[in-house]
Amino acid sequence: MALTGVAALVVPAVPAGAAAGTGAPPPPAPGEVVPGQRTATPALVQGIRERAPGTGSAAAAARAHLDGKRERYRIEHARRDLVPVGTTASGGRETVRLQQRHRGVPVLGGQYVVRMERKAGERIVTGTSGRYFTGLSTTTTAEVDEELAVERAVDGVLDDLAGRQLSKPPREGGEETPLRGTDHGLVVLPTGAGVLTRHVTVRGTAPATGEPVLQEVYVDAHAGYPVLAYSGIKTFGAPDRAADRSAADAARQRVRAAGDGKGSGVRLDGTTVALDVFRDEEGGSYLLRDRTRIPDEYGARALATWDARGRNVGEVSGQWPEGIEQFASPAPEFGAEATEAGAVDAHWAAGQVYDYFRDKHGRDSLDGRGMGIDSLVGVTEFGEPYVNAFWDGRKMVYGSGDEEYRPLSAALDVVGHEMTHGVVEHSANLVYAGQSGALNEAVADYFGNAVEADVLGTPVTGPDSGLVGERLCRTKGPRECALRDLGDGRTTAKSFLGLDFANDNGGVHLNSTIFGGALWDAREELGADLTDRIVYKALTEYLTPLDGFTEGRAAVLAAAGDLGVAGSGLKALRGAFTAHGIVPGWELALGADSETLFDRINTTGTGLGAGGGWWTASRSNEDGSEPYSVWAGRADGKGQPKLISPNDGRYHVNPATDGKTVVWQAYGSAGVEILARSLTGGIVRTLWSGRSGGSVTGVDGDVVTFGFANVGGRSAVAYLSLKDPADVTTLGGGTYRRAYAPSVSDGRIAYREWRRVALGARAVYAWRILVVDVVTGESTVIQEYPDTTGLGPTAINGTHVFWLLDEDPADGATALRRAALDGSEAADLLPEYGPDARYAYDLTVSEDSATILSRLPDAPLSNEAGPKLHQFAAAGTPGAPGTYRGRVSCNRGAQTHPAAVGSSQVVWLDSTTGTTDVVTRTRPTGRCD
Repeated sequence: MALTGVAALVVPAVPAGAAAGTGAPPPPAPGEVVPGQRTATPALVQGIRERAPGTGSAAAAARAHLDGKRERYRIEHARRDLVPVGTTASGGRETVRLQQRHRGVPVLGGQYVVRMERKAGERIVTGTSGRYFTGLSTTTTAEVDEELAVERAVDGVLDDLAGRQLSKPPREGGEETPLRGTDHGLVVLPTGAGVLTRHVTVRGTAPATGEPVLQEVYVDAHAGYPVLAYSGIKTFGAPDRAADRSAADAARQRVRAAGDGKGSGVRLDGTTVALDVFRDEEGGSYLLRDRTRIPDEYGARALATWDARGRNVGEVSGQWPEGIEQFASPAPEFGAEATEAGAVDAHWAAGQVYDYFRDKHGRDSLDGRGMGIDSLVGVTEFGEPYVNAFWDGRKMVYGSGDEEYRPLSAALDVVGHEMTHGVVEHSANLVYAGQSGALNEAVADYFGNAVEADVLGTPVTGPDSGLVGERLCRTKGPRECALRDLGDGRTTAKSFLGLDFANDNGGVHLNSTIFGGALWDAREELGADLTDRIVYKALTEYLTPLDGFTEGRAAVLAAAGDLGVAGSGLKALRGAFTAHGIVPGWELALGADSETLFDRINTTGTGLGAGGGWWTASRSNEDGSEPYSVWAGRADGKGQPKLISPNDGRYHVNPATDGKTVVWQAYGSAGVEILARSLTGGIVRTLWSGRSGGSVTGVDGDVVTFGFANVGGRSAVAYLSLKDPADVTTLGGGTYRRAYAPSVSDGRIAYREWRRVALGARAVYAWRILVVDVVTGESTVIQEYPDTTGLGPTAINGTHVFWLLDEDPADGATALRRAALDGSEAADLLPEYGPDARYAYDLTVSEDSATILSRLPDAPLSNEAGPKLHQFAAAGTPGAPGTYRGRVSCNRGAQTHPAAVGSSQVVWLDSTTGTTDVVTRTRPTGRCD
């Protein structure tokens, strides 16, 4: 499912004729209708004034209006299929949000908004907007139960993490991963006729890095395959709340207030600020707990700041950590400890942000209904500095900072950014992936900067007014320190990065300043107060969860019209969007330097294969609603791709080919099978079946290899012969021996192994790179490493074995190492150290070339942002001129799942154009500007 913005065409409405036989004048026609995309329901109706039927609630009146205008809205039964999710009222205006249900099941992103005014006891509908999907017909009977959905969701997150990080050792004798899943029930994804899924939240810590994991995963409810996944952690750089609410409330209720009062503290920039605090009756101390802004007679809700120093970020993400307390002081003046931890800044800034939304927009806390506001400060990453901040769906979490960056709460715009994520979640609830996620980030940046500018008196015309996080650094200047700049001038044509959801959630940060910059430019043109009201109105009354840049532009323009902006003001607002390339149809202008072999594959979580002059990939139908099938085609682009797998309701994924045979995995509710079929046709053969497949499948001649996880979730590698598939050899899969990432060539299989070994009287753990001869069964140890080393996938050709490794996790880079098949002559084609060092995490080889997939974390807005392909001469002399051939392609978007065809030709999945395509280049581009 592609969560991208799409063009909306504005067309004039056709005036309705007079009602027959009544002599009454025709009803007023909508002044403007924006048709929806792939739905008969309009995305926007504006400029109407129609009496809403009934005298009941606002939601009842809204649904009655929609039911009474079926010809316009094409909503068959609004009272049945639209469920109220919230009504906001301000100054005689009411905005009703309605959630679409298909046969009683919620539809992801299906939300319709009705705007009304109340006058003289009547409601007048002034406009509607949103997404109601009229083409849904999918069944709502699930074949996959909760247990299998959770298992597949966790497996899918593991595969995704493994594809982006080098492996680190699993926990001794334990499970493969400290991840757990929670099923939230059925959800329909609104693609085509609809895809029935189970929504599972997977949380925990990443096995390789220890970073927090909170993934929203949607598992096909018929076949059990994860078809959509994105992160629920809205970092600066919504989980299930029921489980942790009791712990948080219990912690709060331990406090008994003797009285609210005023305190003070020193911010990290040296300024002294007033703090709203209160005194704990039992302990006699003063707490960073503000009940004046959020009054609650029971004492459970407040604006509170909590001491999470030393707590691991994975411990606090999406859950309430047991045992933490609010920051306390024996006197109302908080001292150096609270300052250095960032607690003073967090508490003061949270109050400023609360006041901004209350005073300027009339909002009662983040949810509009007086929710408590909790800030956790001082979080680390396994005791090491954590330089980030995030909103996890119920609280703000601020990292400890490091030698250069202060604790993340030190910047008022960062605090405003994170708290705005809470406002967004409780209004438009923009899905945190793709363009809607970038819109989410853009709005958070805008209001974070707006709060800071208002509180500090920064003029919007100032050269640094658009910087985000510029006050975090101890030594760097503002522009060098800032993490983003709303004045960077980025446009869709020159700057938009098409990324898959495995990379920055589809570009939520990397693309955000395109839209955020347009909003900030508008603030300079129209003035702070008016623009703030326009953007807030667009967020709370127009935007819906799946909106992208084009819909965001339409929402802001419509909100401006409601506020009386016209003439030069409206022209300036349009100009701000146009200057950033946000115009209808902008996606069509995105270009690439590669040749497309297979377009719009509409898949997720599956790789592709190549060999013998052929490629093979999985594909869904045009709207992404069908289970995936496997296709194959010639790498020279001649002829038409051919369907290889059956369309049997299963998901056919991770195919591989040697130019003669295609081998792949088939996911169904009963398990996973390894299937094979000749490129010339014939029957589909079942080679193996099990509970779960890994992400790697390989074939070369008679030999097939693949990764899988056994019942205990322990990783293993298997290989078999096409002539006798019943004779399966398994490597790893035990408690103290695991095997990963097989590759095959010329009757040999390379893989990496983690195992326990004896060292005197004690046992230690170690990594090995091995090559096994399929005919003899003999294994050759290529190299061994301690378990502190990170190892990536292997690749093998007729003369060498290749692998990725990270011997120094602190440097953030990896080496591409090569050795002869007997383990001799080991050398680095890409060293781990030096000016050209990169973080690589996937590779593919031919006899001539080695191609790695890598990223540069320090190039956030350049052509190196996101995963890119780099190529080396496979047999070249390390360090010699010509060994490094350069970038395979200069495409701006994500380049993933590379597969070597032969010589220097590579095929890969490319997301540059906003869709994912199978593309190729026969030789590297070289350098990219």
